[in-house]
Amino acid sequence: MAGRYGRPRSVLRMRTVAGQVFLLQVAIVVLLVAAGMAALVLQSRTGSEREALNRSIAVAETFANSPGMEAALKGPDPSAVLQPKAEEARKRSGVDFVVVLNTDGIRYTHPIPDRIGKRFVGDIAPALAGEAVTEKLTGTIGPLVQATVPVRGADGSVVGLVSAGITLDKVSGVAEDQFPLLFGAAGVVLVLTTGGTALVTRRLRRQTHGLGPVEMTRMYEHHDAVLHAVREGVIIVGGDGRILLANDEARRLLHLPADVDGRPAGDLGLDPQISRLLSSGRNATDEVIPVGDRLLAVNQRTTDQAGGPPGTVATLRDTTELSALSGRADVARGRLTLLYDAGTEIGTTLDVVRTCEELAVFGAARFADYTSVDLVETVLRGEEPTVTGADTDMRRVAIGGPDDTALYPVGHAIRFVRSTPMGTGLAKGEAVLEADLTALGGWQRQDEGRAARLVESGMHSMIAVPMRARGVILGVAMFWRSRTAEPFEEEDLSVAEELVARAAVSVDNARRYSREHTMAVTLQRSLLPRVLPEQTGLDVAYRYRPAQAGLGGLGGVGGDWFDIIPLPGARVALVVGDVVGHGLHAAATMGRLRTAVHNFSSLDLPPDELLWHLDELVARIDQDETDGPGEAGVTGATCIYAIYDPVSGRCSIARAGHLQPVVLHPDGRAEFADVPGGPPLGLGGLPFETLHLTLPEGSRLVLYTDGLVEDREREIDEGLELLRRTLEECAGGSPEEICEHVLAELVPERPRDDIALLVGSTKVLPADRTALWEVPADPAAVRRIRSAVTEKLGEWGLDELAFSTELILSELVTNAIRYAEGPILVRLIRDRTLICEVSDHSSTSPHLRQAASTDEGGRGLFLVAQYADRWGTRYAANGKVIWAEQPLTGGGGPAVLDLGLDLEGL
Repeated sequence: MAGRYGRPRSVLRMRTVAGQVFLLQVAIVVLLVAAGMAALVLQSRTGSEREALNRSIAVAETFANSPGMEAALKGPDPSAVLQPKAEEARKRSGVDFVVVLNTDGIRYTHPIPDRIGKRFVGDIAPALAGEAVTEKLTGTIGPLVQATVPVRGADGSVVGLVSAGITLDKVSGVAEDQFPLLFGAAGVVLVLTTGGTALVTRRLRRQTHGLGPVEMTRMYEHHDAVLHAVREGVIIVGGDGRILLANDEARRLLHLPADVDGRPAGDLGLDPQISRLLSSGRNATDEVIPVGDRLLAVNQRTTDQAGGPPGTVATLRDTTELSALSGRADVARGRLTLLYDAGTEIGTTLDVVRTCEELAVFGAARFADYTSVDLVETVLRGEEPTVTGADTDMRRVAIGGPDDTALYPVGHAIRFVRSTPMGTGLAKGEAVLEADLTALGGWQRQDEGRAARLVESGMHSMIAVPMRARGVILGVAMFWRSRTAEPFEEEDLSVAEELVARAAVSVDNARRYSREHTMAVTLQRSLLPRVLPEQTGLDVAYRYRPAQAGLGGLGGVGGDWFDIIPLPGARVALVVGDVVGHGLHAAATMGRLRTAVHNFSSLDLPPDELLWHLDELVARIDQDETDGPGEAGVTGATCIYAIYDPVSGRCSIARAGHLQPVVLHPDGRAEFADVPGGPPLGLGGLPFETLHLTLPEGSRLVLYTDGLVEDREREIDEGLELLRRTLEECAGGSPEEICEHVLAELVPERPRDDIALLVGSTKVLPADRTALWEVPADPAAVRRIRSAVTEKLGEWGLDELAFSTELILSELVTNAIRYAEGPILVRLIRDRTLICEVSDHSSTSPHLRQAASTDEGGRGLFLVAQYADRWGTRYAANGKVIWAEQPLTGGGGPAVLDLGLDLEGL
């Protein structure tokens, strides 16, 4: 059976009223038929027992009273006489057996001959007493009824017994023959009843639309809700124009009488417009009709669209209050839009003044005619405000609105007076509303003259809101109206507070950023070289360009660094490094690495060994700093270290994860130096290698960081090739000109990464400014070396340094002859200082010590340290060099006479 909405429905699970009534009627008919059949069966069974009893008694008595019975019983062979007669009587009477017994219960006859002569089964005592007895029992042939009667003699005594019996099945067969007729009649009655029930059910289903009891109950509840609960009027009008249904809300809105049901819509005395609509039967959508003092929005639809009855249903909605609510909703929506736009237009940069200017411009354009923003002086400096409220020095930083204003100009210092409403509001951290400035309610005490000019210029309403962030007042934002006729209201106060609160968060973020940025920039500037050190080996120019704010880290604070380090022997070291990342951590790490490079360079290590020591240092820093969770290490730092010797023109370069340097030859050809690559600092495990180059005078060595050549718009290979071509284009320029040209060609206006560029133009020390002697391993050679050195100093015009130089060389050469291995070389270099070098093939370095008063020796290096400005030892591949520097002016040194030394004995 198809259910509602096309779903199959089980006959045993009908949920509609019609289906349930149908099943009930069928069940009743079936029960009645079953009851009739049961009654017939019971009646048939009772009649069968009665029929069996009557027949068995009649047969038994008739046979007992038959002629010759007494004679046969008393004869010599009763069975021979009575057996044929008993069988004939049994067959003719239709009973199952006729048994003749003697008074002892012994059978004379039986349908089964072998049972003759055996004892009868049954109660014969009443029959011996002269009474007939009947019994119902189950024998070998099934349930049966038997009757036993006495056989009386002529004298009235009992001479024998006769028993006849018949089974119940034989008697009930007559009733069972009537069952087909009974079942047929019952089936006809059931079919007729079912058909009638089906007709009634179909009619009932049409009337209930196939709804079940639960659905009908729910429909009634909905109907009741429509009538009494909903706040929308409902009127159903029939096809004849009469009111079929009007709920409580419709009665209230139209002031309908109580007996409205069944009355024509045109006779209710309604407003003509609504009356015509209800009587017309046309469709209507949200037609606003005035009814009395109300505005009703009416919707009307016909009810016969889906085969329903003719008529219309109309809904009525009171829009009088909705119009007022809609107006307030529009206002609220506008304010939400205002605050949303403020969140996108205010605080776009991490700049305090710019954020205030955005607030002033936005407030003047969207909320007021003029907006002014004043900040505490300490906030402008990026510091944490310590004193807030009135009597705090503030400064006007932004004004929004037309230029012709009487407000204080930008930059004007302001201190709000406590007795004014603005001062009181600052003290409490609360906003102040002055709806009518012309009333002069106390705000004018801040500046009487300025207040008069403001009122004369048309200012008539003002809101002052403290800018609060994290419980601290950063300043005051003031909104003014002059051209807008409507004054500020209480509802505008909450909008202004929300607007300023959002701006205050941005100002505070910008202030905190400015403070951190200032600290980081100060740290970085203190770590980077400010001036070039004095040296003559290279003509050096450098450029450092920080990343722009908002594009990388803090903007302006990164981990790139460079250095120019003078080394002994007129040599100079160039260093460029890069620490990945930005901010204080990168700047601090850069400072540590730069200091480490300075320290390692003081040991005069070759480039590969210096990088090896620096790599170990970074690994230890990483291990120490990453013990705690969330702490960043230094891994990712790169470095390139080059040493240039102007005496020989040789340059030694090693790099750790850094880009290849560029060599710009004097002929204008630029090429990348093939420096063996090493891993970035901190990874460890791999050695560094050094490239040795001989650079002609006028060659340019260009070192740089990856920010110069890397860019999102090009591959790094393209950037490197662009750098090479750019260097060739400006090959004839000075190092300063090369730096400017390279930055102009390769660096965008707002770089995303720090850039360090170092350009060194090589110089070669003239041959007449150096002198070299080989010293034999003979103490007597010391005197000859002193004489040769004194002569060379005379040629250079350095006679005033002859005495100290002889002393230094005598000590150094004597130590080499005594303790070292040959050959021994002495070299003098006249540079910014006078450099004395003694080299040998020994790796043992002398150490300065304090000799005791009783020691005969041990004072030589002490004297060298006293006379030389600096001295030290550097190791080479085939030995060591001990060097000492003396300034070219004021180098007289200590008086020898005070020490009591005899130079001739050296």
